[in-house]
Amino acid sequence: MKVDILTLFPEMVEGVLAESIIGRAQKNGIISIRCTNIRDFSTDKHRRVDDYPYGGGSGMVMQPEPIYNAYRSICGEAGKKPFVVYMSPQGKVLSQQLAKDLSQKRHILILCGHYEGVDERIIEEIVDMEVSIGDYVLTGGEIPAIVLCDAVCRLVPGVLSSEEAFSEESHYNGLLEYPQYTRPPEFMGRTVPEVLLSGHHANITRWRHEQSLKRTQEKRPDLLDKKE
Repeated sequence: MKVDILTLFPEMVEGVLAESIIGRAQKNGIISIRCTNIRDFSTDKHRRVDDYPYGGGSGMVMQPEPIYNAYRSICGEAGKKPFVVYMSPQGKVLSQQLAKDLSQKRHILILCGHYEGVDERIIEEIVDMEVSIGDYVLTGGEIPAIVLCDAVCRLVPGVLSSEEAFSEESHYNGLLEYPQYTRPPEFMGRTVPEVLLSGHHANITRWRHEQSLKRTQEKRPDLLDKKE
């Protein structure tokens, strides 16, 4: 998978995505993540990319030309149009299912807005999907882009050691994950459930599924309403 990120703050994004599992996957050539500074495509001598909104109002709006020029440059290198996602509080809320769907794409371009957002015409011209990470507003699209990139890229085959590493996690199958334990077997008077020490795989599987159902009922009963 290839991911291009259009942003005003590439260092902010690159620093996070260069670490841990996603960073290792890049080094191993499983995924490619590249940040492009939108200011590099400004025709203004001061590299300005924003202006006052028509109709008045507070804040500034990102101009369409620098974004479009950056987009065209990426399309020219790729030889075709990538799937373009604009990080926006007005978009479809990110879910595990949406992350799975996007992980099937070969090339994604993530557009990070800033200030009061981007000129509406750029959304109409190049954006395929608007995505939100929650019903709140941040100062820019960089943090949401990092969240989306992490959620999607970790599902690409080969990024994690095995499919089991993510297929049993919370939300993957519509349930919350079962409790996890490690050494020591006793801590602060609390012991690891005996079934996990038994070595009986069928019983362990059954216990974990029961615990997933129980946790989902207690913490997120709304998720059960979506399951048969």
